[in-house]
Amino acid sequence: MQAGAPGLAHSEDCLYLNVSAPQGEGPFPVLVWIHGGGFLSGHSFDPLTDGAVMAKQGVVCVTVAYRLGVFGFLDMEPLLGEQYRGSANNGLRDLMAALEWVQENIAAFGGDPSHVTIGGESAGAKLIGILMGIPAAQPLFHQMISQSGGAERIWSQSHGAEVALGFEKNWLKRGKADLLSAPATELIRAQGDFIAKWPEHFPLRSAIDGILLSKLPIATIANGSTRGKRLLIGTMRDESAFFIGPHPQRPVSAGDLGNLPLESFGKVFNHYHAVYPEANDELLRIRSLTAEEYWLPSMRAVQAHEKGGGKSWLYRLDFSESSGPLRGYAYHSMDVRLVWNKPSLTVENAAEEAAMSQQIHQAWLGFLHGKVPASPGLPTWPEFHSDTRPTMILDSKSRVELSPQEQELRLWDGVL
Repeated sequence: MQAGAPGLAHSEDCLYLNVSAPQGEGPFPVLVWIHGGGFLSGHSFDPLTDGAVMAKQGVVCVTVAYRLGVFGFLDMEPLLGEQYRGSANNGLRDLMAALEWVQENIAAFGGDPSHVTIGGESAGAKLIGILMGIPAAQPLFHQMISQSGGAERIWSQSHGAEVALGFEKNWLKRGKADLLSAPATELIRAQGDFIAKWPEHFPLRSAIDGILLSKLPIATIANGSTRGKRLLIGTMRDESAFFIGPHPQRPVSAGDLGNLPLESFGKVFNHYHAVYPEANDELLRIRSLTAEEYWLPSMRAVQAHEKGGGKSWLYRLDFSESSGPLRGYAYHSMDVRLVWNKPSLTVENAAEEAAMSQQIHQAWLGFLHGKVPASPGLPTWPEFHSDTRPTMILDSKSRVELSPQEQELRLWDGVL
């Protein structure tokens, strides 16, 4: 089941995709875009990611839907029996089914099935990181674009079962015993109640199941699952300002963390002021949570991909908002409008944002067409290597930095 846009009803008729194709015969490169939404919400028909934008630039664009929440990412085996083993990965199976459809049918739309890029932002990018670690998925795509992702959003099999039992306990308290016959709307209401009470952030997520996933994706990637493939990956400088606000007064809680228990995070956070002595406590909270949820997982993914024999280009997007409460922050999801060349016309620096958007859009298009990401005004973008970590800093005056945030990275050694 997917959650629609505001004002639209939920529906279990949700496994569909949208194709936007250029004029002409092709063959054209293909982008399969996976939407974000925390594994709980989002839809494949967001006007911000309209496939026609890419089609006008010679790319067949496919936006896909997948099951969300308890329908796509809850392990039902502990609740309903062995035949439901692996159900925490139903959303992943939906994406693989869509990619299989692309392989079989995209040529009819002028697309090249041998040149398929999977791209996504936030939860979409995290799902891409997991797909990179699924051996059975590898014939279905050839390049990856990960915007604010990583490959860490996954439970062990035992923890996935613990989450399922927690959901069941909450479900039974509602006096509803039959999961199979319950209306979908009732399951969604129970899902919201469960998430509000569960002590961990995003409890509904994929899990090791011994079927689709036999080990953590990051280990499979490092062992060569994506050997020979190309990866464009990066994060926003201030991702977490979007979630905790530009002036977070309260301490970090367990509910703010995507990958670590609060105690482990606290041991790292205690050293952040030594690394950034000029930063106030508010900014330290934003930067440390950004690292835990997005920057560090993305760094681990790009390093694993390199170790496994793949090529990568790494970025950090520093271009910041110029209006509103998040003014001055390069926050989570702001990159989507820039990548899809839909800059805001209402911000104070509208002309500057339009130029930045065009530059980023062109660089992404170059990657989609099989080239090194490049755009007029950008310096030469070097391939990633772990020893120097060359990173394209995307800003009004973009630049390449070697080993950025080195001291911060050292704080996290061995933590995940």
